[in-house]
Amino acid sequence: MSDQDPKKSLKPQQINIELTEEIAEGVYSNLAMVAHSNSEFVIDFIRLMPGVPKAKVKARVILTPEHAKRLLQALNDNISKYEDNFGAIKQADEEQVRFPMNFGGTIGEA
Repeated sequence: MSDQDPKKSLKPQQINIELTEEIAEGVYSNLAMVAHSNSEFVIDFIRLMPGVPKAKVKARVILTPEHAKRLLQALNDNISKYEDNFGAIKQADEEQVRFPMNFGGTIGEA
């Protein structure tokens, strides 16, 4: 038997992550909706366009509760770093954040 601590001999594993050109381009979203069950969180990333009555879900991400919490921590960490470099992110008043159904477009009449 070896007298070495097995924890010390374990090396961190590297993960090989592939990023295709299509995914690397990203998807623009100006609205996100979050739902959850006892076993998962679902985040829908939505693009809401002015004058268009129908918004489209551009991406859906499904996470375990543990990964959702890690995402929250990563976002908090990155927002803090961003604000340290570029200043506080200004937020609109809660009343201004509500998206009207027509999002600035004309309202049709029958």
